[in-house]
Amino acid sequence: MSQPPEPAVAASAGVFTPLREGVFRNMWISNTISNTGSLIQSVAAAWVMASISTADYVALVQTATFLPMALFALPAGAVADIWDRRKVQMLFFAFSLLASILMTLVAVADLLTPWVLLGLCFLVGSGNALAAPARGASVAEQVPKELLAPAVALNNISYNLARSVGPAVGGLIVATFGATIAFAANAASYIPMLESLRRWNREAEVSRLPPEGLMRSISAGLRYVANMRPVRRAIMRGFLLALIGASLQALMPLVARDMLGGDASVFGLLLGAYGVGAVSGIFVLERMRNAYGNEKTIKICCVVAAATLGVLSVSENLIIDLVTLLVAGMAWMVMITCISIMVQLFVPRWVMGRAIATSTASTTLGISVGAWLWGHLAEVHGLSLAFQISAVFMLASLVLGRFLPVADRTSSTESDDRVFDDPEVKLGITGRSGPIGIELQYRIAADKARDFYNLMREMQQVRSRSGAYQWSLSRNLADPELWSESYRLPTWNDYLRQRTRRTLDDLVLLKKAHEMHIGIEPIRVLRWLDRPSGSVRWQDDAPDRGDETLKMQD
Repeated sequence: MSQPPEPAVAASAGVFTPLREGVFRNMWISNTISNTGSLIQSVAAAWVMASISTADYVALVQTATFLPMALFALPAGAVADIWDRRKVQMLFFAFSLLASILMTLVAVADLLTPWVLLGLCFLVGSGNALAAPARGASVAEQVPKELLAPAVALNNISYNLARSVGPAVGGLIVATFGATIAFAANAASYIPMLESLRRWNREAEVSRLPPEGLMRSISAGLRYVANMRPVRRAIMRGFLLALIGASLQALMPLVARDMLGGDASVFGLLLGAYGVGAVSGIFVLERMRNAYGNEKTIKICCVVAAATLGVLSVSENLIIDLVTLLVAGMAWMVMITCISIMVQLFVPRWVMGRAIATSTASTTLGISVGAWLWGHLAEVHGLSLAFQISAVFMLASLVLGRFLPVADRTSSTESDDRVFDDPEVKLGITGRSGPIGIELQYRIAADKARDFYNLMREMQQVRSRSGAYQWSLSRNLADPELWSESYRLPTWNDYLRQRTRRTLDDLVLLKKAHEMHIGIEPIRVLRWLDRPSGSVRWQDDAPDRGDETLKMQD
């Protein structure tokens, strides 16, 4: 990887500057090819379903494709943060390759039924879902930190670029050669991605602490998101917007078949127009973010998306629909990418995979549930009414900015890379010993009490998102200048991990607390082993481990 650019260069970096990085460029091209194959399969699956079943089942194709992302994103994000992200991607993309080959063989044998097709879409989607967080988190390892925002936008554009070509190609393949060839093309599209991953010489991260268990890692990721307000709000906003807007893509096969009277090639053209619009969005994304900020940009896109839904509800003209979908694609790309960029800029590298997974799970859950809801509504009340109701709800979503605003940030969150010496420990414990209680004693001037209290409320969020629980703040009755901050962590290893997870933003708060301390002595830090039954002897002839040194796990 090349050296990071100088600040002046980073500031003037263009939309496509990250493609100068060789590893990122190879992965981006391979990812685009893989995405194209997935969309060729989606067109084939949707059209096959439309020919053998009803509107409910057509919408369920999208549900089956995206539901694995909602179900598996969180464990996949934990896996991406625990193990080698390159190997994780190779494993799960290989799984998708095998599932795609199975789909092709089933189609050759003419054994496709609605539920078999849905099950196979679910299998292929599962491999992609399990690889996605590792792919997203790898972007930060493949470009300098100054280029992270445009790299994230390009990563999103990869899918939309594929969407501008894949559906049209897929529709043409299905109309000319049949769905079986389209399924085979998807299987072949995974080969470049696997080869690019094989050639990536990733630098492994070495930690002296053992990796977190899967469930504890998932819990840590959810805890971080829950205690990082801007990220939490953005993820909730993304879920609601996806739920409302899922009608557009889920019902597009019915637009092609029922409103336009077309075949698979027309469906491919509609999806292609949507993809071209999404790709075009990258040229206005940064301009809109710089001019209006994330929140106003998202609101503008909501109004535009509502207008496109209204047009589609009444149009029976292919040209009008193609132009409308161009605009809709641009609006949706800008909207979702604003949220995606914001999430990645607000979280540090150690939890990046889990944060991306949480955001992805939320969005895809909204799409999956929304696709079923809008499909059912279209089946019962008609396609036009379903689009019109979706448009009304999209306009109503403007009020969400009042409760779930999407914040702005221009730079990525950097970790405090200082290496701290292990605390002095004379009690015989292991890395699994715990719970561990931490107490910090401050001496604060009386006239600074309110300021210190407000600062500690922010500190509570910092402690909580890095693993602490039962946080509390106390003030001494006999000595009002004496304050005590206390919290607990499950094990000694969790405490040592917490010390390595500080960000530079956290460090600013810590420095403010230290500056407010007026004592002659430094801030006193006390570390306690709760319920220390294992450290004392139960019989006279049993050894007392209280005088042993710390026994750490390798």
